[in-house]
Amino acid sequence: MSSTSTVIREVAKDVWTFSCPFSRFNVVPVGGRSTAIKMINGDVWVLASTPLNDVTKSKLDEIGPVKYIIGADAVHTLYIGEFKKAYPRAKLIAVQEAISKKQNEGLLFDGAWGADPVGTEYGFESDIKHCYFSGFKNKDVAFFHPASKTLIEADLLFNLPCNEQYSKSPSSGKVPFVGTLNPYTWMHKKFTWAAGVDKEAMKRDVKTVAGWDFERIIPCHGDVIEQDGNKAWREAYKWYLD
Repeated sequence: MSSTSTVIREVAKDVWTFSCPFSRFNVVPVGGRSTAIKMINGDVWVLASTPLNDVTKSKLDEIGPVKYIIGADAVHTLYIGEFKKAYPRAKLIAVQEAISKKQNEGLLFDGAWGADPVGTEYGFESDIKHCYFSGFKNKDVAFFHPASKTLIEADLLFNLPCNEQYSKSPSSGKVPFVGTLNPYTWMHKKFTWAAGVDKEAMKRDVKTVAGWDFERIIPCHGDVIEQDGNKAWREAYKWYLD
């Protein structure tokens, strides 16, 4: 992905997003986004979901030493290898399904949601909380940064169209036919319900995230929700919470 199409923004103190165009099946524009958080001790935590191009790496190196590289679910695995190659001393942590998918690349992982015991801590918990959705189709993990009241996630919640992610691209970020997929639509509720392969596990984890005090949601796909994020989460997962 060209550096010229990457939008880098400090969305809150010590929280940066790296947004760029990405189309599912090369047809549906859903956008891509990585998120970096500078922890209290100066180390950098990165949810790696977009290419490590020149501008991304330059900004990360400016923020501080990358200590954690995160694979957020079973399908956001394209770029974790190049992040690990660039930052070999960083801890690479992902869900077990992602690790299985990348086993031929010889990557060394330092943690695996879905394989490690429930409650395992990886070293960043004083800054960032996490909740593994074992009952979600893509085995996603939700992350909460209390200092900025921000929720970070990959496929648990969408906010399309992806205007920011296509703002430096000649292509449109509008979704054909559908137009909008945000937490307040019936279609999003239908999506989250269908993606729950274990409804009881989903109810448990949805409630955990709903109990976090966040205002902002940074999704991998679609525009950042800057306010009323907890309300948006509860609306998207209303069928699990009712």
